Amino acid sequence: MSTVSVRPAVNGDIDQIVEVFLACWRDTYAAALPQRLIAAMTDERARDIWARVDQEAAPGELLVAVAALPARIVGVTRFGPVIDGTGHIGSLYVSPLAQGLGVGRTLMEAATESLARSGGTTATLWVFRDNAPSIAFYRHLGWLPDGSRRTQAEFGEPETRMWRPITPAAQVGPT
Repeated sequence: MSTVSVRPAVNGDIDQIVEVFLACWRDTYAAALPQRLIAAMTDERARDIWARVDQEAAPGELLVAVAALPARIVGVTRFGPVIDGTGHIGSLYVSPLAQGLGVGRTLMEAATESLARSGGTTATLWVFRDNAPSIAFYRHLGWLPDGSRRTQAEFGEPETRMWRPITPAAQVGPT
């Protein structure tokens, strides 16, 4: 894959963001989550979710990773505001074709650095409890479970919260 750059999402990105999201949901998640959950993520539902995310995100809180040649979005992350020193990573999706190439790490670095610049000292994220590949990825980057659990009505699957300290120009995971 060519060089990847990270930039804030713009209005014209929604179609490619939805493509990345659905590819992850249908390919990557298929081995980790119940088939009923995978099947419930229709094209229309995915578009509605990302249209809502796009509307709710403050400027700069929705980032995309773009491969230079061909110019295509290969990853997306959403992170939220810092509250009482803690920021939150709301989502991270990397195209199955770009997984393992550093795109996820690059997006996580950009998100945590932005949270640190906003005063964050720690960050949290939620991951499906049974999504072992994603949990392993986050652990590799220094994220640890904090013991919190939830099940959102929207998805009906248990999730685990993970956290890590962040600092300005945070290094994500071992070097």
